[in-house]
Amino acid sequence: MSTEANTRTFTHLLVTGGAGFIGSNFVHRTLATRPEVKIHVLDALTYAANPDNLKTEEGIPLEEAYPGRFTFTKGDIVNSAVVDDVVGELAREASGGDGRTSGAAIVHCAAESHNDNSLVDPGVFARTNVEGTVNLAAAAVRHNVFLHHISTDEVFGDLALDDPQRFTTATPYRPSSPYSASKASADHFIRAFIRSKGLRATVSNCSNNYGPRQHPEKFIPRQITALIEGKKPRLYGQGLNVRDWIHVDDHNDAVWTILEKGTEGETYLIGADGERSNIQVVRDLLRIFGQQPNAFLHVTDRPGHDRRYAIDPISIRSLGWEPVYWSFDAGLRETVAWYQNNQQWWKEARVASEEKYSQTEREL
Repeated sequence: MSTEANTRTFTHLLVTGGAGFIGSNFVHRTLATRPEVKIHVLDALTYAANPDNLKTEEGIPLEEAYPGRFTFTKGDIVNSAVVDDVVGELAREASGGDGRTSGAAIVHCAAESHNDNSLVDPGVFARTNVEGTVNLAAAAVRHNVFLHHISTDEVFGDLALDDPQRFTTATPYRPSSPYSASKASADHFIRAFIRSKGLRATVSNCSNNYGPRQHPEKFIPRQITALIEGKKPRLYGQGLNVRDWIHVDDHNDAVWTILEKGTEGETYLIGADGERSNIQVVRDLLRIFGQQPNAFLHVTDRPGHDRRYAIDPISIRSLGWEPVYWSFDAGLRETVAWYQNNQQWWKEARVASEEKYSQTEREL
């Protein structure tokens, strides 16, 4: 691994999974704040993606809102030929035809990411999260393109609720679900390509994201959309499980910090000191909606449900990054407002996800 920090400039990005939650927020934020950057999105448009994520808040397609700066390919990262074509074109555009590709990078957000789904069909997670990542790493090496791989703190397993420790870059991997196992495998493949194939890359493991454009099957938007519909939030078990929350914009700003300042070959843990139990989050939302703190339902717990995640963010802070959303309440209120103002975005997806939940959940 390199031990010398770099200052890099990227003008051409390929964002995988750019129609999903983290990816689409990364795209919108980059287009709005970095006028020198061109973005190409590669997304298979599975159920977890939404084509409306590639439009402005006014409904204008990003191709029209940012002419010459945004393009899109529908394709699956499991398809190595598609990946090679897209990465090759990215490299050619960034080089201007002279073979230099220092201005091109892949921001790899694409992933199957829902734990409950991974318990039902783990093979899908192995194909997308492992095979897809290998395809991207191989193409990045072939075309001399930098790659930033976005991973999760779930690869570390969990911590006891009373454990004073937090996850660090030295924490051993102990994945406990097919989802986290697939992400752990992807992380290892990236590091193997760095060492044995000369891949220029960085890795980040982030805590739980929240914010706009997150699929309503996920914990926070599931509770928000239920409350908007006049229904009670649903809480796994006793709700004591702890997650370390970070606003998606803070996460994506940290990714840009790593792209520009991170040391090649290194891993950075992204967190915002946002530990809260699930029951605390539900009560936060009930307060925002003006309801009583116990106006929720307990449902059967997820098998192998991790107890606590907690990130020590010293690695990302060493690059000068700090979160903007220090207040979880402020970020949560903005997120609630987005779902209230964009109900057409989530209505259909919520119906489908609640149908899935109805097959495995029961009230306690």
